[in-house]
Order: sequence, then structure tokens, then C-alpha cells
Amino acid sequence: MRGTGAKNLVYVGLNGPAMPLALFAAGYAGMAFVPLNYRLSDGDLRNLAKRSAPAVAIVDDNMAERLSGVAGVQVITRSAFETRFLAPNMPQEDVHEESEQDIAVLLFTSGTTGDPKAAILRHANLTGYVMSTVEFLASSEDEAALVSVPPYHIAAISAVLTGCYGGRRIVYLSQFSAEEWVAVAAREAVSHAMVVPTMLDRVLDAMEAAGETLPHLRALSYGGGRMPQATILRAMAKLPQVSFVNAYGLTETSSTIALLDGEDHRAAFTSADPKVRRRLTSVGRPLSTLELEIRDSDGKCCEPGTPGEIFVRGDQVSGEYLHKSALASGGWFPTNDAGWIDEDGYLYVEGRLDDVIVRGGENISPGEIEDVLRAHPDVADVAVLGLPCDRWGEKIVAAVVCRGDGIEADVLAAHVRARLRSTKTPEAWFFRAELPYNETGKLLRRVLKAELA
Repeated sequence: MRGTGAKNLVYVGLNGPAMPLALFAAGYAGMAFVPLNYRLSDGDLRNLAKRSAPAVAIVDDNMAERLSGVAGVQVITRSAFETRFLAPNMPQEDVHEESEQDIAVLLFTSGTTGDPKAAILRHANLTGYVMSTVEFLASSEDEAALVSVPPYHIAAISAVLTGCYGGRRIVYLSQFSAEEWVAVAAREAVSHAMVVPTMLDRVLDAMEAAGETLPHLRALSYGGGRMPQATILRAMAKLPQVSFVNAYGLTETSSTIALLDGEDHRAAFTSADPKVRRRLTSVGRPLSTLELEIRDSDGKCCEPGTPGEIFVRGDQVSGEYLHKSALASGGWFPTNDAGWIDEDGYLYVEGRLDDVIVRGGENISPGEIEDVLRAHPDVADVAVLGLPCDRWGEKIVAAVVCRGDGIEADVLAAHVRARLRSTKTPEAWFFRAELPYNETGKLLRRVLKAELA
């Protein structure tokens, strides 16, 4: 690949052994690994491939035509790549001596508010993350990790790197379905896995339908979105042998920056103290290898319990895009996530700052209202948003997916009003069959907002 003159190694395809092979091959060849979202339209996919040129692109055979003719991009089918490099006598090539400041991975953002940005992760960032979270070859021979998030997500990159460094066997699910996830986890005796919140609820349903208990599963991490407390309580009751971990991080931070570990989960699950039990709605405490602060709109550090923007810095933090740095003074990365830290150091993430509802000059977190609504037995899913309002600037509205025969809006309004202030009670209610999510389980608030507006 080095002889092609390419700077980047593009990957377009489903999960499988070709993905980690391509990731490490890119490093050996001194190229950046650039996994692209194959679910994009042909036009958007070709545009990202063009932006990655000069590049070699490893593409699933049935997707190869989608990149045909893109200037500066040489397409290699996945089958041809696997035939050559997964063979018993793989050809030997000189290893490129990369600098720790070389670009290891380029991950394009979702681009919901404009053209996607290419987030840069350098070898130093990824090494900092792996070295701070995994002990070298610490996994036992019977451990196996199931990777079901798509290759273009930071969780897939971190799963490959930490799995290989820890010496754990990796099992791939080409595309997520709850039934197949349960079947593969049972068949392969999977011990470790990572899911997003929307996956977990469906996995639990599939387990019940199949009568499966997954006795080999020991550790299940989750992240990528707000986990409903009812879902994690249900999971802990159904999988008592499993150590659950809530991992909070971003693409620009090389994945995890805060963890609610298994011990914290168990303590909160069994505690009668509301303060301790509340920790199940937190993302745990920041990693000891980095610094994290909550700052107000003036840039001053907030006291415990006071919400603001989450800032972070450390070796694993990139905060960098192609042709642009997003780092603030002192190397701090502003995450654009709203949150607060309690007096015991537990971090609570309230969502994107862009999603905060400003009603009559008051900042209102949609997550707080969503948590209250999800606690109602007739609510299967909910999203709370702010829509334009002449009187208050924004008004609070709720889009609700009901269980069973449904429920009246007045009943839900009373449910919220009894637990929160009346100013936090939604003023309009929309009932839907489902809410829009992307393939990694993130609620598409802007899509929903545009539809409701």
C-alpha cells in the first residue's frame, strides 16, 4: 500500500476481521485509517472519499461500485484484501516507523448541522487511552469480546485496540440485530461486550424471547447516549453475574474519559440512600489520567452541583480536526456537553449544550424531564425538546412512544408536575410509533425538532 502514494486507508464495509487488519495495516504503512459510514447516500459517501484522497479504499464487494471513479481513490475489494492479507503466508513488508504525532485515525462526524468534520486521532492520543485503561495481555484464555458497533464509530476503534492490547479474542457482529447479538454471544461464549442504550433494551427483550441467560457474560459496558434508569435496573436484575460499566467519552477524546464501574453499579443498585442510588444516572468519575472541569459561560470553574460545560484535557484528548484545532487555552477541550459534578466527584451529563431548552431565560435540561417520563410505566420512549415560542422564547414539548394502549397527555403532564416544577412540564405532547435514532443509538434531536416544528 505504501507504494501507491496514498496518504489514507479508507474502509467502507461491515464489521469483520478485515477491519482490525486494515486498522493496523494503515499504521504499519504510515497511513491514516479512515472508516466511512456506508449508510450514507452515494453522493455523501463519494464526497467523503474524495476528501480523503489520495487514498486506497478497502470496500465490501457489494459496495465497490459506490466508489468507482472517485478521483484519487484506488478501490480494493474486501475479498481481494482478505485473500492476500488473511492468508497463512502473508506477504512481509517493511514496517513504517511512525511518529507518535502521526495521524492514526480520521473519523468523520455525523454532519447533522453541516458538512462532516474529520476528527484527528494521533498515535499519541490512542496510546494514551489504551495504556491508561488496559493492562497488557491481562485477559484470560476464555475471554471473548463481542464488537457490534459499526467500524466508523470510535467505540469500534477502541474495542479493537484495547482487545488486542489486552489479549482478548474478538468476535464481530457484521450488523446489529438483538436476536443475532444474543445468538452470537451464546454461541461464542462472549465474556465482554459494549452496547448503546437503545441496543440494551432490545437485547434484554431478545434474551427473554429466546430463554437465554448468557452465563459466560461477565462485563457489559454501555455508552453513546443517556441510559434510562429503568433499563439498567432491568439489565442488572436479569444479569446478576455481569459487571456493568457506563463509559462516557467522545470521538475527540479517543473514547472514554469517565467511568461508572461495576462496584459503583452494585453499590447504587443495592443502596436505600437516594444519593447513592442516583449514581446510576451518572457516568461515574473521570479517569485519573486526565483532568476534567465544569465551567460556566464566563469560563469560571463551577462549584459541585452547579451545571456548566464539561472541559477535559490529557494525553488521550485530541480536540483537533483537519485544518482546525478546537482546543481552548491551556490545551483544554470544550466538549459542548452540559453537566455537573456532585460533592463525591461523580459526573452527570445532561446532554449537548445545543439541546438545552431556554424558557423565559431559564436553562432547562431535557434529560431531567425525560428521566421522569421514562419512570412512568406506560412510557416506552420519550424525547423532550424546545420549540420556538413568542412568549417564552422556547416552549417545552415532548414526543412520546407509549406502551400498550397509550396514555392521555394530561396524565403525563400531572406525572411531571408532581415531581418537577410546573415550568418544567411540557406544554405540548406528540405521540409517535417510534423516535428517530441513528445506527449507533443516538437520538436525532434535530431531525425530530424539524419534524415537530
